[in-house]
Amino acid sequence: MKNEHIFSPITLPNGVELKNRIMMAPMTTCSGFYDGSVTQDLIEYYRVRSGEIGTIIVECGFVDNKGLAFPGAIGLDSDDKIEGLAKIAKAIKEKGSKAVIQVYHGGRMVEPKLIGGQSPVGPSAIAAPRPGAATPVALSADEVDEMIEKFGQAVRRAIQAGFDGVEIHGANTYLIQQFYSPNSNQRDDKWGGSRDNRTQFPLAVLDITHSMAKQYASPEFIVGYRFSPEELEIPGIRFDDTMYLLEKLALKGLDYVHFSMGTTLRSSIVDTQDPTPLIKKFVAMRSPILSKIPVVGVGNVVNQSDLDSAIDNGYDLVAVGRACIAYPDWVSRIKKGEKLELFINSDKREDLNIPEPLWHFSLVESLIRDVNLNIKKFKPGNYQEKVNDESYEFLINVELAKDFIKDMELVNAKEFDSNILDNFSIIKNRIIDSNSPHVDTISGATTQCEAFKKAVTKAIAKSNREAILAEGGDPNDQSFDVVVVGSGGAGLTAAIQAHDLGANVVIVEQMSVIGGNTNKASAGMNAAETKFQKLKGITDSKELFYNETMIGGKNKNNPDLLHYFVENAPNAIDWLDENGIELSGITTTGGMSIDRTHRPESGAAVGGFLISGLVKNINKRGIDVMLDTVVTEIMTENNKVVGVKVSEEDGSNHVIKTKVVIIATGGFSANTTMVEKYRPDLKGFVTTNHKGATGSGIMLLEKLGAGTVDMGEIQIHPTVEQTTSYLISESIRGGGAILVSQNGQRFVNELDTRDKVSAEIIKLPEHYAYILFDQQVRNENKAVEEYVSNELVSQANTIEELAQKLSIDTNTLTKTVKRYNQFAITKQDKDFGRTTGIRHPIEKGPFYAIKIAPGVHHTMGGVTINTQTQVLDANKNIIQGVFAAGEVVGGVHGANRIGGNAVADIIIFGRQAGKKAADYIKN
Repeated sequence: MKNEHIFSPITLPNGVELKNRIMMAPMTTCSGFYDGSVTQDLIEYYRVRSGEIGTIIVECGFVDNKGLAFPGAIGLDSDDKIEGLAKIAKAIKEKGSKAVIQVYHGGRMVEPKLIGGQSPVGPSAIAAPRPGAATPVALSADEVDEMIEKFGQAVRRAIQAGFDGVEIHGANTYLIQQFYSPNSNQRDDKWGGSRDNRTQFPLAVLDITHSMAKQYASPEFIVGYRFSPEELEIPGIRFDDTMYLLEKLALKGLDYVHFSMGTTLRSSIVDTQDPTPLIKKFVAMRSPILSKIPVVGVGNVVNQSDLDSAIDNGYDLVAVGRACIAYPDWVSRIKKGEKLELFINSDKREDLNIPEPLWHFSLVESLIRDVNLNIKKFKPGNYQEKVNDESYEFLINVELAKDFIKDMELVNAKEFDSNILDNFSIIKNRIIDSNSPHVDTISGATTQCEAFKKAVTKAIAKSNREAILAEGGDPNDQSFDVVVVGSGGAGLTAAIQAHDLGANVVIVEQMSVIGGNTNKASAGMNAAETKFQKLKGITDSKELFYNETMIGGKNKNNPDLLHYFVENAPNAIDWLDENGIELSGITTTGGMSIDRTHRPESGAAVGGFLISGLVKNINKRGIDVMLDTVVTEIMTENNKVVGVKVSEEDGSNHVIKTKVVIIATGGFSANTTMVEKYRPDLKGFVTTNHKGATGSGIMLLEKLGAGTVDMGEIQIHPTVEQTTSYLISESIRGGGAILVSQNGQRFVNELDTRDKVSAEIIKLPEHYAYILFDQQVRNENKAVEEYVSNELVSQANTIEELAQKLSIDTNTLTKTVKRYNQFAITKQDKDFGRTTGIRHPIEKGPFYAIKIAPGVHHTMGGVTINTQTQVLDANKNIIQGVFAAGEVVGGVHGANRIGGNAVADIIIFGRQAGKKAADYIKN
């Protein structure tokens, strides 16, 4: 080892000895409780990483309840937090490491959704230079004084919790840095203006930290300061500004200063022509006083060579970040001379004591290497597959190693343009990185990406069969505890839940693509009394949700199923969040009086977001998915399930042995024969559903004697683009859009229930309408981008110009929009009684319209189940070992489904089916 003294003690300016020069860097874990208190997982996370390392710097604790810059942050904002924080400090110190905690306030970097919809605060009312950033409320002079006192009280709490020191977080564009930055601080009082004035806030925070340490701690209490050396903004902090501040801080007394950078030897991000590492500039520019204060380097430290490089270039201590997450015993490994790679196997979360929220945080998620294919046997080699999209045939070579996908090559690449080659490269990298063909597609190139993925699926299947045959086995001899039929939201959820309760699960999907009709879901997921509603200050109740759903369903809903649905909706939102699928944005849909439709915060369509997240969870658990495979029969003996017969794409047939079947195949909207059988009046209607929504699961279960209910209750969605069958999301109307006829007039409460809105469109002489909205609605609903890219949208800079494009009378449409805008201001629709989704006037150009008419969207009828999701026969008796969830089931929605309830349905009853299937096996 070149720099073995890095493992020797170092003495800080206050006389405290650290046993070595290695620190664990402070890293966001998102693993506290919603109120900022400490979780047991967080305590254990720090405990197992303590001991060999000299100092643990615990992630930043916010000093008041408007200061948290990320979900799951921990708090130093009240005395009731001391007890929990003390457990972290004790866990670290008992193992022999020093325990330091960061203190901070996020300032203008705080998102309103994290603080109950309130505006963040900052030195000045200037938003951060990032898309969608909220404009902060400028702190008054008295509030600045109060904020400094809050930092002092936070330091006191850290001392009383038993920490050995604090690190003042003056970096990462948080509040302290904001006060020093000429970009974010444009005050004209003593806290702003000149550079000297802008130093006053960080200096005051340091002063009160010393004051609290003198009053409550021993002289050995450590005080460090973290800083970001430069800002890109103009005006912004430059390196000489940073040195100026550090010199002033040094005069007041610090025990260390801590760079905040992505790599230890990073050069200037402002003067990009100068390759000199900033640490070398720091060493050259510092005064004798500052040179007495140890400097900490951080960023991409993984191996001994990284330590050596940092020390050789002038750092006194080195902070190790992600390597400590991947290797809790990192110091021991480095001492032994191990050469480490920075990745984490997907099955090691619990072994490494990584809290679930941190596991799904970008800091760690990028390190995860899927090992799900290890459960299969592979014959290494090259497998060439022909696959097609709607336009091209692709010849793809897939190279498989013993337990991972090694490479992919587009053999006939010369036949294609650069766009296709770029798409192939992106999908190839996603597949290899995740070690699975089940990855996200590229927007606008879905079928092409699915073809690329199918080549890998086929190669894996061949390789697996060859490996089993080579060992003298029978590749058709398959046995699982649970077979899930269907890979939409309900099927994926059921499979994950059953797996997590110990079941061996396989998913069988008749299509070439995972996701089913959930891929097309757009609005969101309804739930009442959720944590996300509470954060946004939305008051809701399960009772109201139940009543509105029952009214929407014309009182035909099964009361027992609906009660279970409503009661378990908020838990389903939490379950998704725990598995990395956050639906924290909230809007409304027709038939709801409260904002309870949860969707991605970005405003993206919920379906693709949901399937992407569920598939990542499937991959991490190694749950096998058999695509292009049809279940033709559920086999029983003595009235119990013993297996399913399947037919694969190549025409081969075999039996999968199982004790339990979960049917999650969706509805029958794409089966025109079935639709017309139950609703002859819907002959000729387009459908929004994918072509796999054929009712196959209903027919399978009917062969077992399953009963059905509400088969004639088929919903038509009012806003469907007719040439493409593209569903225009209800969230667009929920976001403030209106419907107008060819005459340019509104004709309905746009957020009435779907059946009523559809009926009013059908009554129009032209049998179609336009959904009309402005740029603000587009900004808040990412689904619009897809409509635009698919050329479904008419666009104009003014309402008058839009009217001309639509051949609508200009005066009429202008008057209609003007009248609606008055309603939007008063929140009172005098024409049609609309009470929800009146967000703002339609006045921010450009303006948009999409021509729509009703289309078959959802089949409320299906097989009968109980609240255990057990399938019932025609006499309401349980069919043993058979469960069902999602649109294949009838009774939940009654005569009309409320927008947002289908996604809730698949998650709530998908989880229940997975739980009860696992229970059935155990019992």
